[in-house]
Amino acid sequence: MNTLKTLVAATLATGLLAASAQADTPGKDWMPIDQVLTKLAEAGYGTVHSIEADDGVWKAKAVRDGRSVKVQLDPQTGAIVEKTKKQSDD
Repeated sequence: MNTLKTLVAATLATGLLAASAQADTPGKDWMPIDQVLTKLAEAGYGTVHSIEADDGVWKAKAVRDGRSVKVQLDPQTGAIVEKTKKQSDD
């Protein structure tokens, strides 16, 4: 599992830095992004396409059960507070 976490973190590092430049700044008491990735993996989310701090929550675009979803996580606990199926571009 540690290899998976490392691979996901390394793969997303460049994209996450770019996304962070356009999003809000996480608060001092917020869970670090690597722990957010761990929470998503533990909750069954596979590929994470993006994560950003926005509107007082961590927002992520990820894949679960073969479907793209948008997920919002509590910034202190990493608990998933909302998830929605991502709309198709069809």
